Amino acid sequence: MSDIPIETLEQLQDLRIDRQRALIISDADEVLLRFMERLEHFLEQQGLWIDLSNFAISGNIKSRTTNEVVSKPNLIDDFFDSETRNIAPVKGAAAALQKLSQKAQIVILTNLPLAAKPARLENMAAHGMDYPIIAGSGLKGENVAWLADKTDKAVFFLDDIPHNINSAATHAPQTHRIHFIADPRLAALVGAAEHASARIDAWDEAYDWINAKLDGA
Repeated sequence: MSDIPIETLEQLQDLRIDRQRALIISDADEVLLRFMERLEHFLEQQGLWIDLSNFAISGNIKSRTTNEVVSKPNLIDDFFDSETRNIAPVKGAAAALQKLSQKAQIVILTNLPLAAKPARLENMAAHGMDYPIIAGSGLKGENVAWLADKTDKAVFFLDDIPHNINSAATHAPQTHRIHFIADPRLAALVGAAEHASARIDAWDEAYDWINAKLDGA
């Protein structure tokens, strides 16, 4: 029995996946969009900053005045509510996906509040990445497996979170999994996910890697 939440499952069921085309499933934040850069801007407006000495948000938000850790349960939801339309694209992402879309269908699988999905669609389209978006939360392995089951061709999954890469490996081991972290400061904090097929942090390299697999399929 699937543990996919009903609000996510309904989005998945609305997709039209061509069984005879390859599929690229990509995260948005820190893969296609410069999430951390915009989060830092948002935090600055709140009198806060994020300590990037480790690869986590929780426990690393600090006061600019006292330098003490600040706990605000709704802070990330507030960020998505006010800033989703303003997040800049990762260099080369739109061009790479546009070329890859000639050979594969593309779905964006992103963890953010469902209420922020329209703003994310608008933002992505404005950056030349007008692809279907599935908004959800938690580990992505079951969502990836659900999508991968809809095609007989190669499936690629890109994400910045190691747990999501490993979850995809558990639930959809047939996928090609790229662990991708766009922000170089974050990229330096963590090695490749244990079950990543590749660790790539730039879109020109990711394009070459995926395209070679597609040509060899």
